[in-house]
Amino acid sequence: MKYCSHCGNRVEWIVPTGDDRPRHVCRRCETVFYKNPVMVVGCIPVWDDKILMCRRAIEPQRGLWTLPAGFLEIGETVAEGAARETREETGAAVIDLRPYLLFDIVHIQQMYFMFRSRLQKPDFNTTRESAEVKLFSQEEVPWGEIAFRVIDKTLQLYFKNKRTGQFDFQIYRIEAPDTQGR
Repeated sequence: MKYCSHCGNRVEWIVPTGDDRPRHVCRRCETVFYKNPVMVVGCIPVWDDKILMCRRAIEPQRGLWTLPAGFLEIGETVAEGAARETREETGAAVIDLRPYLLFDIVHIQQMYFMFRSRLQKPDFNTTRESAEVKLFSQEEVPWGEIAFRVIDKTLQLYFKNKRTGQFDFQIYRIEAPDTQGR
C-alpha cells in the first residue's frame, strides 16, 4: 500500500500510537490500515467411502488436485462459504457440514477452515475452476499431484482419523517451506 484510500496522501509503515506493531498509517488524516489474515474455507465431500476432489483449471497450481476450497466472502458464514466453494468448483451440493480442521498458515497470512461433509447426491461436473472432478478412495488419491501442502495434510489426517473413527476438531500450523533445501 502506497497511498491513503481516504485522502490520497502517501502512507508510512510505522507503529501507530497505542499499537504494538507496524501498520500502514496516513500522517495527514491519521487513518490506520489494518491487514488481517484471509480465511479460506473448504470441504472434504464424501460419497460411499470416497472423497470428491478436483483438478485445478486455474492458477495457482493448475493441473494439480485439491479439495474444493476458496476464499470466504463478506456476508457468508464459514459453512456457507465452504458449501459455495464446493458448488463452484465441483457443481456438487454438500450436506451435513461438520467443522473438522483449522490450519494457521501465518507466513502467507491465511487460515484454512475445513469441514467434513457428505454429497447430497453423486452429481458433480467440471467447472471453470476445475478441469476434472472425481471421487477417490484412499488408494486412488493422486498423492504426488496434490496442489497445496495444506490439502495434503488435510487428506492425511482425514484418512488417519477415518481408520479410528475419531474426527475431533483439530488445529494445526503449516510452517513456511524450508528455502535452504533441507
